[in-house]
Amino acid sequence: MVTDYDLLKKQLDELAAEEPFYVPLMSNAAALMWEAMEDINWVGFYFMKDGGLVLGPFQGKVACIHIQVGKGVCGTCVERDMVQRVPDVHKFPGHIACDSLTNSEIVLPLHHDGEVVAVLDIDSKKFQRFTEEDEAGLRKVALCLEENLKWE
Repeated sequence: MVTDYDLLKKQLDELAAEEPFYVPLMSNAAALMWEAMEDINWVGFYFMKDGGLVLGPFQGKVACIHIQVGKGVCGTCVERDMVQRVPDVHKFPGHIACDSLTNSEIVLPLHHDGEVVAVLDIDSKKFQRFTEEDEAGLRKVALCLEENLKWE
């Protein structure tokens, strides 16, 4: 099954119209992606706090709580301010194995006022799980969140 990212974006728009505060919206976004995407074992968010990343709303197993900027896939996403689509995390320099069963990952930066304020992190047990089409669809999801999230 291919993920319908346009439908996912519409669902997020509706949820944001009801409540754009970042905690419920990101919580529901993680739940929506958990249900909509196949072959994933973790989906969630990390927030920038005190110069590093701290765990936010997610679906999946217990996760790493703190990640330094520049460390692992999430920290590299923040440092470079670029999507990180990793077909084999075991070959990624400095990969942080929060779940040893994860084999591929995609992480997208989320911005507010031109700064990275969070990342969307999705893991899979399947090697090469995330395609260019997934990245394009998830960029739409990330943009939807950036446009709708209220941080105060």
